[in-house]
Amino acid sequence: MLKPSYSFSQTILPEGISQPTDLLIRFQSDLPQAARRNLNLSLVIDRSGSMAGAPLQHALKAAEAVVNKLEPGDIISIVVYDDNVNTIFGPQPVTDKEAVKTLIHKVRAGGITNLSGGWLQGCEHIKANYDPQKVNRVLLLTDGHANMGITDPKSLMATAGKKASEGITTTTLGFGRGFNEDLLIGMAQAATGNFYFIQSMDEASDVFTFELDSLKSVVAQNLSATLELASGIQLSDVLSIAKTQTSANGQTILTLGDIYTGEDKLLGLTLTLPEVSKGTLPIGKLTFTAEVVQNGAIQQINGQIDITAQVGTQEESALAPSSGILIEINRLKIAKAKESALELLESGHNADAEQILRTLIRELQEKGLHEHFEIAEEIEQLEYFASRMAQKALGNEGRKELLDQSYQARNRNRADLGSRGVSAGEEVKALKVVTEVGTGVELQCVREGGKLRIKVLSDAYDQDKNVQFPRAIRAENARYVVEGLELSSDGSFYRVKGEINRYAKAGEVDTFASATRTRKSSNGKASAGAPTAADLETTDQVGDGVLVQCVKDGSKLRARVVSDGYESTWNMRFPRSIREEGTLYVVDEVNTASDGKSYIACGDIKRFVQATVTT
Repeated sequence: MLKPSYSFSQTILPEGISQPTDLLIRFQSDLPQAARRNLNLSLVIDRSGSMAGAPLQHALKAAEAVVNKLEPGDIISIVVYDDNVNTIFGPQPVTDKEAVKTLIHKVRAGGITNLSGGWLQGCEHIKANYDPQKVNRVLLLTDGHANMGITDPKSLMATAGKKASEGITTTTLGFGRGFNEDLLIGMAQAATGNFYFIQSMDEASDVFTFELDSLKSVVAQNLSATLELASGIQLSDVLSIAKTQTSANGQTILTLGDIYTGEDKLLGLTLTLPEVSKGTLPIGKLTFTAEVVQNGAIQQINGQIDITAQVGTQEESALAPSSGILIEINRLKIAKAKESALELLESGHNADAEQILRTLIRELQEKGLHEHFEIAEEIEQLEYFASRMAQKALGNEGRKELLDQSYQARNRNRADLGSRGVSAGEEVKALKVVTEVGTGVELQCVREGGKLRIKVLSDAYDQDKNVQFPRAIRAENARYVVEGLELSSDGSFYRVKGEINRYAKAGEVDTFASATRTRKSSNGKASAGAPTAADLETTDQVGDGVLVQCVKDGSKLRARVVSDGYESTWNMRFPRSIREEGTLYVVDEVNTASDGKSYIACGDIKRFVQATVTT
C-alpha cells in the first residue's frame, strides 16, 4: 500500500572517516489511481480594505473556479472577512453553481483584517460537517496582517496545530506583498496543510486550482515516521518539513502530512556517523503509520524498514557509481540553506548569510550538478539572493520569494512549485540597450507557472529549450540580445555566452527605461473637501494611495485607514462634507498628526468604486 525505500547520497561510504551523511527516505504509494475523495471544504477570503480593486476581483474569480470544479458529493462553505466575519454560503453541497457565483460577485472590500475570526469560522464549518472519509480542509486567503481578533502569531500557530489534531487541516494562501509570511507558513506547517505565495494577481485561480487538484488526489493522510538510530549515530538535521518530537526513549517522531497521487513524499535527513569499518553498517530502524483509503473506507496502515549502509575503502567509495538521489537531496539542501541564510541575515550576520549561499554554489558546481537545468536554475536563485543579502537589499518581496521557495522544495516533491518568483529588480533597467540583434541571439523573458523563464526567439536555435540566465536581470516581457548560446553537457538547455544587452527596437516604447514612476506627494497639505462625496472623482484602483473608510463610531462618523501598515483605531482629520458611512476613499497620503496618535488625510481624495467581478 505504501512503499518506503531509502538511499544515501554516497552509494558506498568511506571507512575510517567520521562525516555527515545524507539519507533520503522515499514514501511511495503503490496504489493505482485512487478514487477521488469527497471534499469538506471552507473557503475563507480576506475582503479587507487592502484587497480593494484588482486583488479582490482576482481572489473572487479564484473562488468561482473552485466552485466550478466541485462535484455532488462535496461540501463547501464560503466565509469572507474584514473586521466583520460573514458566511455568504453555509456548508452544503452545491446544487446551483450559478447561484453561488452570484453571491461571490456581491462581495465588496472594506474594513481591517480579522484573520482569526474568518479562519475560526471556516474551521467551525468544517467541524460541523466533519467526516473522516472526506478531505476536511480550510483554504485561508489573505493579503495582510492579522490586526483584529487573535493577532499573536504563536497563538494562531498553536491553534492551527490543535485544529489539525482534530482532523481539520488548513492551507494558507498569501496574496501580494503585504501578508505576514512567517505567520502563514507557520500556520500551514502546524496545521499539516500547504502554503502558497500568490505573487501576481492573475495567478490566484491557478493556485486555487492547483490546491484543489491536490486535495482530490490525496492517497494517504497523517503519515508519521519514527526513527530509532543505532548506537553512535546521530541525527544532525532534518532537511524536509516535518513536525519533529523526541519520544521518552529517545526516538525521533516525524509527522509528514499527506501523500498525493503520483507524488512521492520525501524525508531528507543528515546523519553524523562515527569512524566505521568496511562492511555492512546498521544505521537504524524506521517505523511508519498512515491513513489510506481501502475498499471505500479509511484504514490505518503501518510498516517498518531496517536501514543499513555499505562501507568500503576510500578508493571504493570514490569509484562507486553516483547515487540516484543527488538532484532530490540537493534540492532539499538548497532549500534548507536558503532558510538558514535568512535566519543569519535577520540576526545581523550579513556576510555569513551570503557565505552560506556562495559556498553551496561552489559545492554544486564541483559536483557537476550545474549541468542539470533544475539545479542550474537553483544556482541562479542562490546567486540572486546572495547578492541581495550582500547589498542589504533583499526586500519584502525577495524575502517572501526566498521563504516560498524553501517551503515548497522542503514540503512537496514537485519541481513546478520550486524556484517560483517573478519580482524584477532595477538591474534590468541598468543594462545597455541595443536597437538591433545583428549577429547576436534574441531572447525573451516570459512568466510560466509563477516562474520567470528565458526563451530563444532567434530561428537558428531550438526555441523549446530553456536558457540559463542571471536571475537578477529577468523581468517579464523583457527582451535581450546576447553574443551566443551553448548547450549544456546533456543538451537539455542553453547557457549564455558573452555580453548581455537589453533589446528595444528603434521607435518602440521602452517599458524598462530607467525612469521610474514616483509617488504623488501632497507636500503635507491637508486634504480639502468637496461639497459632497458624490462630487468626488472616482477610481477603482488604490495604486500608491492609502485606502480610507468612513465608519460609525457611536453617534459620529469617523474616517479610519484600512490599508495595511497603519493603526486601524486612530481617528483622522478628514473633510466632514464627504463623510458617508461605509464609503471607501483613496487618499494621496496619510500623515501622523502632531499628537502622535491620530492621522491627517493629505492631498487629493477620490471615492473608491469597486468594480464588478467578471468571469
